[in-house]
This record gives sequence, C-alpha cells and structure tokens, in this order.
Amino acid sequence: MILLYIVFSTIIVSLVSLIGIVFINKKLEELQKVSFYLVSFSAGALITGSFLHLIPEALEKKFTAIYSIIFGIFFFFILETFLKWRHCHELECEQHTFVPVNLLGDFFHNFIDGVFIASSYLVDFNLGVITTLGVIFHEVPQELGDYGVLIYAGLSPKKALNLNFIVSLTSILGGILGFFFLEKFKFFIPYILGLTAGNFLYLSLTDLVPELHKKVSLKNNIEKMIFIIFGILLMILFKIFFK
Repeated sequence: MILLYIVFSTIIVSLVSLIGIVFINKKLEELQKVSFYLVSFSAGALITGSFLHLIPEALEKKFTAIYSIIFGIFFFFILETFLKWRHCHELECEQHTFVPVNLLGDFFHNFIDGVFIASSYLVDFNLGVITTLGVIFHEVPQELGDYGVLIYAGLSPKKALNLNFIVSLTSILGGILGFFFLEKFKFFIPYILGLTAGNFLYLSLTDLVPELHKKVSLKNNIEKMIFIIFGILLMILFKIFFK
C-alpha cells in the first residue's frame, strides 16, 4: 500500500510539469506574474514545513540526523555549482539558455524528489503527504519557469511541454527505487528526512526568497507577504489537524 501512495504521489508531481498547458497561449510576462505569487507561497510553505514537520520527525528518530540537514544544504549547493541546478524564475535567464544543462539538472532534481517522497511515506502517511505537497509547491513555479526558459531558448510550446514531462518522470523512478532501498535499509530514513529538510531550506532561502527581492514596489511587497503567510498558515494547519 505504501508503494502505491508513493507511485500515486510521484505521478502527481510529474503531471505538474504539464502546467504549461494552461499558459500555452499566454505571454511570457503573464507566466512571470503567476510565478511570482507561487514563489511567495512556496517560500513560506517550504520553510515552515521543514521546521514543523521534517526536522522534528528526523530528530525524533535519530538525533544525529541533524548533521544530514547541514550536509543537505551543502550538498545542494554543490549540485547547483556544478550542474547549474538553480531554477531561475526569470524567463530570460542567460544561465538557463543552455537547454541540455537545464534538463540534466531537472533530471537529477526530480529523481531525488521521488526518493524524498518515498522516505517520508515509509515513516508516516501524513508526513508523506506533507513532503509531496512541499515538492509540488516548489515544482509549480519551477515548471512554469522552466517552460518559459525553454520557450525563450527557441523551442516550440509543444516540445517544451514534452521535454519537461519526460524529465519529470524520473521522480516516479526515484520514488520506486527509494522505496525498495529504504524499506531494506531503514537506518537511512532519518538521514534522508534530514536531507529533505536541507533541500527545502536551501531551495527556499537561496532560490525562492532572492526572487522575491527582485520586485520591491509597495504593491509587490504586500502581495508577496500575503502569499508567504498563506504558505506558512497551511503548514501550521497541517501540524494542528494531522498529527
């Protein structure tokens, strides 16, 4: 049953890559505006989800898992450095005009997301749902950004969607392989949870939050604060009602 939850969740995560269909006839500027709201919401949700759900669960099972949180932050910094992992939400981002590198980064990113989802479900159903939502919250603005970047790089909307979707399927593979590995070696689960928290914190603090500082008008500041608070409140509500 746990494997079914994992497969179902990773399929949903993969389908998020098709969100570009909604905006296939929209201008790139409209994608950027929607992405701004989603990035704000995601930043609040990922930071809060890490501190309220993932980190307490990891430390409860193994206090030494705290080191994996630190390692996770450093690990994803290394990936960003050598694979150009960062998912820029600017549509005209020069570092992402090299399509193969962008897709390679997404390939590894989605696979690891699948492993994170698997480890969470092996601990608890509710934690699995929280982790899946955390992945989705970041994937939605990320996939919008990737779609815009691929279009900007010269790909047709259809080809951009297809490439995004194919690469996203690696999350299913990561979920299945992660399940069989972690079910046999449960000792690693607290450390994978720590890595997940490190990933969420790194993404939110180095990827999402800096994006929000690029728009500093009073209107934008109010809007991003509102959406950040929404993200925080959602994770708090999950903590209260799904213990």
